[in-house]
Amino acid sequence: MDQDVVIIGGGAAGCFAAIEVARMCPEARITVLEKGRKPLAKVAITGGGRCNITNSFGNVQSLERVYPRGHRLMKRLLYRFGPRDTFEWFEREGVKLVTEDDGCVFPRSQNAMQVVNCLLYLMKNLGVRIMTETKALGIIPEGEGYRIETNGGTISAGRVIVTIGGQPGGRGYSLLDGLDIELVECVPSLYGLCVDDESLKALTGAVIDNAVVSLTGTKLWAEGPLLITHWGLSGPAILKLSSYAARVLAERNYNADIMVRWLTGEREEITDMLNELAAGASGKLLRNVYPRELNGRLWLHLLRRAKLDDGMRWSALGDRETGRLMNVLTGDTYHVAGKNRFKEEFVTCGGVALSCMNYDTLETKAHPGLFIAGEALDVDAVTGGFNLQAAWTTGYVAAQGAAHIRTGS
Repeated sequence: MDQDVVIIGGGAAGCFAAIEVARMCPEARITVLEKGRKPLAKVAITGGGRCNITNSFGNVQSLERVYPRGHRLMKRLLYRFGPRDTFEWFEREGVKLVTEDDGCVFPRSQNAMQVVNCLLYLMKNLGVRIMTETKALGIIPEGEGYRIETNGGTISAGRVIVTIGGQPGGRGYSLLDGLDIELVECVPSLYGLCVDDESLKALTGAVIDNAVVSLTGTKLWAEGPLLITHWGLSGPAILKLSSYAARVLAERNYNADIMVRWLTGEREEITDMLNELAAGASGKLLRNVYPRELNGRLWLHLLRRAKLDDGMRWSALGDRETGRLMNVLTGDTYHVAGKNRFKEEFVTCGGVALSCMNYDTLETKAHPGLFIAGEALDVDAVTGGFNLQAAWTTGYVAAQGAAHIRTGS
């Protein structure tokens, strides 16, 4: 079967690329190869089934803080197809969107299947062929195009766009064997951290609206809501840290120490706050009066961590006791002993090295007509819609590159 463009991977980047190639080259024969039973399976579960389709980027101070790997490439490509373009693209196709206070953008329906069905409808309407349960085994240069070996036979194509998703341990990249394309080792990103502390895990369900977590011995840190779970710690702060520290934690086999700053103000501000609490509740017990950012169960846990009797009165709190309490509130250390997968979603860092890529087209330098997009690239982001934005952006740019070759324009 001869095709003009074959896209390997039926996820967000692959399907988006297929739609854009079909629109730019209406006469092109386009096939998407998907190894699973259904395309866009990951999109269907992202954002807890709501589909965090992008982010407004309004709260982003630095792209490096949201794209720990690939921020320079993303800075360049977002000018070509950015969050505003994504917003307008989906709204034109009937998917009305809402932007939440934190910048996360969701379908107004709060249903990821609306996004999935939109993309599937467009591919069908544009004549894109989707072959499910078809795994690409190898890509072989042949003349001015490529031969793709699959578990169901051979397909010839003028251009190929590789958009395979996150590949734990690098599984799936064997289809690039023999092409002299450098790969960066794939390791997990975006996960909760298992903590060896039963008293902490007993607080399952507790949420701290804003905390700072850091990996001891490094300069890696993250800030945001923190969730205590039955296995340890999760929530946006931990997910961000797991992204920033993905390679370091993998090298340490997910055995490390993390420090939690339960109160995020400056040390002097926290000291003043404790003094105000002591002055206003001098005759009350420690257990009954605590900072408003914390809850009662967590406060009792922190008092024990500071080796303080919760039956002590605030008036009896001396400088030594206050110092111990301050140390716990601003630098509480826990041992990490493993990771926990984040819901059903799976993100990895690693993939095709960006040094192999033409930044303007996402075409591989060594092989004209072979493009890489989506999670197949060594680009990944923190949670909040940034990974899907990278999929839309890189899928769009790769499609433009493939269409440019097709038309010769």
